[in-house]
Amino acid sequence: MTLLKTPLHELCRRQGGRMVPFAGWEMAVQFSGLIQEHKAVRQSVGMFDISHMGVLRLEGPRPKDALQRLVPSDLHRIGPGEACYTVLLNEGGGIRDDLIVYDCGALDEERGALVLVINAACADSDTAWIREQMEPAGLTVSDIKAGGVLLALQGPDAIPLLEELSGTSLQGLPRFGHRMLTLQGLNEPVFTARTGYTGEDGAELLMSAEDGRQLWEQLLERGVTPCGLGARDTLRLEAAMHLYGQDMTAETNPLEAGLGWLVHLEMPADFVGRQALEQAAAAGPSRRLVGLKLEGRAIARHDYPVLHAGEVVGTVTSGTWSPSLEEAIALAYVPTALAKVGTTVAVEIRGKAQPATVVKRPFYRRP
Repeated sequence: MTLLKTPLHELCRRQGGRMVPFAGWEMAVQFSGLIQEHKAVRQSVGMFDISHMGVLRLEGPRPKDALQRLVPSDLHRIGPGEACYTVLLNEGGGIRDDLIVYDCGALDEERGALVLVINAACADSDTAWIREQMEPAGLTVSDIKAGGVLLALQGPDAIPLLEELSGTSLQGLPRFGHRMLTLQGLNEPVFTARTGYTGEDGAELLMSAEDGRQLWEQLLERGVTPCGLGARDTLRLEAAMHLYGQDMTAETNPLEAGLGWLVHLEMPADFVGRQALEQAAAAGPSRRLVGLKLEGRAIARHDYPVLHAGEVVGTVTSGTWSPSLEEAIALAYVPTALAKVGTTVAVEIRGKAQPATVVKRPFYRRP
């Protein structure tokens, strides 16, 4: 299979990016080194090419009412210029994908617009399914990335840097807020959202390929650290943010995945998977996703067994060495009876039972 390349691919290679296959794309896993990139984001600012992700625009009559049929979160809790994190469900209440929904307000008296950012690995299937559901309701679904660039600028210095580049104060832009921003040296205004996948403040920016390459060069000149998928993973895991395909799948529901806050069963609207989630909520989850801290330096990886009293009771979904905490951390599914903070379990790593403790999530919270 031929791997897809983002418009920043050559610039990433030029910066020493080590390219690897990821979700059908050739992406940089690291540049200067994972620890250095990770610490740049925690302490100052880093940038990520995330142009592999899907970006869709829904336009038409009452788009929130139409999309509401596919997600368990009340979309009417957000207004124009706001966004929310949510999940697409299947009929069994399992998670098809996670996504961010941005409310772009009214186009005229009858029509409105939403923007959706979806995962690269699910982009084709999500797009086909969303089209299938939305077009009969009179909505158009278009790919607005269209060969463009999606760039994440993350870290405590990210917003001040954007303010400098735009000559505009962003103090009034809340977390999950979004707006169009004119940045110096670029041809067109940039869709700018105060979102991210690192546990730090920052923004995600959508622009044309030409503007994306120009902005990448400008940011390099200003000393911004290019970061790869490796640091993106350690940063999101410290913040206990889920990775689709590992921490949640079509076989896991939001209640057991620690995403019950996304499920608004009190709203009257029907949605795909509602009946299954009502039953799951009434019964209570039999297992839960928990955070684990491991003793020693051994790292738990995806699919490693979790043990209790010598028996396999669960499975690790994600694990890493935390550069910020200097400890081994992991996310894992365990029976509800073992999900309480302070419970001791073990993870089987290369045939040895490594002691671990259930801890509060997130592992890291920015100061």
